[in-house]
Amino acid sequence: MFTGIVEELGTIEAIEDQGDAIRLTVASDVTLSDAGLGDSIAVNGCCLTVAERTDATWTADVMAETLAKTSLGDLAVGDRVNLERAVTAEKRLGGHIVQGHVDGVGEVLSRTRSEHWEVVEISLPADLARYLVDKGSITVDGTSLTVVEAKDDRFTVSLIPETLARTTLGFRDPGSRVNLEVDVIAKHVEKLVRAYTGEASKENNA
Repeated sequence: MFTGIVEELGTIEAIEDQGDAIRLTVASDVTLSDAGLGDSIAVNGCCLTVAERTDATWTADVMAETLAKTSLGDLAVGDRVNLERAVTAEKRLGGHIVQGHVDGVGEVLSRTRSEHWEVVEISLPADLARYLVDKGSITVDGTSLTVVEAKDDRFTVSLIPETLARTTLGFRDPGSRVNLEVDVIAKHVEKLVRAYTGEASKENNA
């Protein structure tokens, strides 16, 4: 589990094409300091497992399913990526509950700059729209953000200077694809409500 608070920007050092998968090697500092084999690190919001490590890099295997459902297949050597280690029990939950399981891929539609922040508009797969509400939580490329305005096919977020400086969202131009993870609590509530209303309907029809 993660919090959506990006710890550092890493750099893609190597990408090894394995046909139905890739091996992704990332150079980092903070996230590598205590990383061991089998540990989880979120890369642009996608939970990956450390398979190898050196003093300066770590490597993970990315399966075809992950490549198909996320934007990790767009990465190239030299790209910067958002990194976060899995949360520990004593860590503050500064963002919200993030699983590192990408629900869909959106696209940066526009950026509106002001003196102290930027409003970024991002497209949204239609099947995810029901999980977003104004002032609710959304994870974009592993970054926990608050939704400003939720629409049927897009949403906006307002980025403060800290977010612009410390994450990839500071330089994602219109047309860039980004990983999206909706609030897992909303998904659980939906399932429970559907189960309850279904049972209630059966009882009423009995």
